[in-house]
Amino acid sequence: MAGAVPEYRALLPGVLLAELDPDVRPARRTVRDWVVDVLAFLFSIVVLLVMMAASDEQGVTEGTLAVDALLGLLCCVALWGRRRWPVMVCLLLTVAGLYSVTSLGAAVIAYFTVAVHRRFPVAVATGAFAAGSGLIFPLVRPDWASSYWVDMIWAVVFTALILGWGMVVRARRQLVLSLRERAVRAESEQQLRVAQAQQMERARIAREMHDVLAHRISLLSLHAGALEFRPDAPPEEVAEAAGVIRHSAHQALQDLREVIGVLREGGAEEAPDRPQPTLADLPSLIEESRQAGMRVRLDPEVPDLAAVPVGVGRNAYRIVQEGLTNARKHAGGSTVDVVVAGAAGSGLSVEVRNPWPVGRASPSAIPGAGTGLVGLTERAALAGGRLEHGRTASGDFRLWAWLPWPA
Repeated sequence: MAGAVPEYRALLPGVLLAELDPDVRPARRTVRDWVVDVLAFLFSIVVLLVMMAASDEQGVTEGTLAVDALLGLLCCVALWGRRRWPVMVCLLLTVAGLYSVTSLGAAVIAYFTVAVHRRFPVAVATGAFAAGSGLIFPLVRPDWASSYWVDMIWAVVFTALILGWGMVVRARRQLVLSLRERAVRAESEQQLRVAQAQQMERARIAREMHDVLAHRISLLSLHAGALEFRPDAPPEEVAEAAGVIRHSAHQALQDLREVIGVLREGGAEEAPDRPQPTLADLPSLIEESRQAGMRVRLDPEVPDLAAVPVGVGRNAYRIVQEGLTNARKHAGGSTVDVVVAGAAGSGLSVEVRNPWPVGRASPSAIPGAGTGLVGLTERAALAGGRLEHGRTASGDFRLWAWLPWPA
């Protein structure tokens, strides 16, 4: 199971993991472990001395007492390995207890370790073996003056008490581990959600900047193309086109500077969102394209563009903006029709239509990444709508989208 431990559990202390999974062991003893182990060793030594005194009062021979004490001392020393091999140490101490009464304290601690660190069936089986060893002890040590059945009853009761105490401690430690594990997992999931939210926000900003920059740069290309193919234009027209180019270039650089600042590490948290366009800004967008030389006809079938919700209006604005950009790239000089229709409750539809270019390419066309329509499709889907684009039977290119407009 050690290889199957989730990543977030790697953040938990090894001691607590060992309580839940016996195959996961801490690399070394902590200060608390050393304190507990020293106290356990001292307790077993005290019990050894007490049992030696009791054996001496019962008239046990010196040779038997010496062997008993030596076995008891070895059992006390064996307790230092109980964390790594709890069942093995407990079984060895149980076998030694068939002869040595001075190993009682060490045996109690070893069995308590099994009850805490091992599962219930293992602890019960080990306890049954330890309690059953009391049947053999009177045969091995007949000099120990005590009632056989009294010893058996005390062995069973004492084993059950140790088992119950150990299981309570184990359950409490597993509860603490479960709560701490849940807290670590919740913190990890929260960090993941924050990272995903930041990534989604950056992707949203990148989509917005793609639409804005593509529009600005296409206007730059259109005006530059006009200056290139009409070098004999009047000075006033040249100055006006140069002014538009300068203004568009300034706006493009400003937009680019903003997106770079926002997409930097931590920038999304520090920089406020720039004002976003709404459908009420659509006439300004159309007029800007007309000033650049495009022939655009706007048919707003919505009585009040400002009444469209902000989120719906912004998505519709971006769809029209991308449609005009594509028309400038691929169908320069053609007439573009923009139709916005709909009402609250029935949804908002946006259509951008232009003739399909036949046998010619616009001299002002600029290369594109080919992801504008993909981004618009994703934008419409995220808003709960749909988007269609392609060539119609009449030979026009049609970009159409429907967006939900709540009543």
